[in-house]
Amino acid sequence: MRHQLLAGVCGLALLLAPAASGLAQTQTPAAQQAPAVEKPATDQDAGANAADAADDDKQAPVPFEGGHLTITQPEQDGEKVLAYDGKQLASNYDLFFDKIVEVGGIKVALFDVGDGGNQCGPATVIVWKPEGGAIQSTKVEQDECGAPPAGVSDNAIYFVPYLLPGDQKPALQWSPTDGLTISGNLTYMPEPGTDWKDIDPEKYQNIIDAFHNEAVYKEAEKLLGKDMPDMATSLLVGGGTEKTASGAFFASGCVPHDCGGNDGFMAVDPAKHQLYFARRGDNGQPNAWPALATWPADVKEALDKALGSAN
Repeated sequence: MRHQLLAGVCGLALLLAPAASGLAQTQTPAAQQAPAVEKPATDQDAGANAADAADDDKQAPVPFEGGHLTITQPEQDGEKVLAYDGKQLASNYDLFFDKIVEVGGIKVALFDVGDGGNQCGPATVIVWKPEGGAIQSTKVEQDECGAPPAGVSDNAIYFVPYLLPGDQKPALQWSPTDGLTISGNLTYMPEPGTDWKDIDPEKYQNIIDAFHNEAVYKEAEKLLGKDMPDMATSLLVGGGTEKTASGAFFASGCVPHDCGGNDGFMAVDPAKHQLYFARRGDNGQPNAWPALATWPADVKEALDKALGSAN
């Protein structure tokens, strides 16, 4: 199943058609793949792979518009530095050359940059050189966990965000003439018409995928209200599901970069049309929806094992 994305402006239809048709958001951010619609460029071969494994994993210089883009690491275990002929453009612990494309007749180099870590996609650094001008760069990031993958068309680069249940986020676009602008507002929406009978946990890479089901989403909305995005975030770093003796399936997870301090738990009972959520609280005890006293014994046991709670 895939999400439906609702546009906040009419122009978003134009955005989604050329650049984001491949971004049905059924995966967590780090698992998404950027759409392969970029144009080839003559400089791309020189920077292909962008890594020199024989030279201590240092990335090879990338020829670009009469100069060279380089990635160096001045200090061992320190941040990597992106520069153009010695002029620093960006730095962070993870920094990699992606590709060179052409946008609006201008060559553009794309780099991935970020802190690294579980389920955090990188931000994108865009580098270009206007005709007759100096090298320029801009960094595209949507939150503390990076930015969506870049989708490239002839005239713009698009960034269509990954949406968690309950989320609203802007879709961004960049061009050499207009810079970074907002194309529209996207809202998470489950698959219309799906019901409890349609649930198949064996197909879920992460239990967050259960929110794609409209019946699950509506029930979660009743239980969690405005806390739904935060609850989903606490499940981001997680894997497949397990089953209890009664047939409910469940999984635990955590917030990227805060595993052990901000953990979540979710269980779904398709037969009884019931959901169970919990997040580890500041006092070590989980906050639960519905109240823990109402939980079946086997689901409560699964929670205790998952979050290490003594309740």
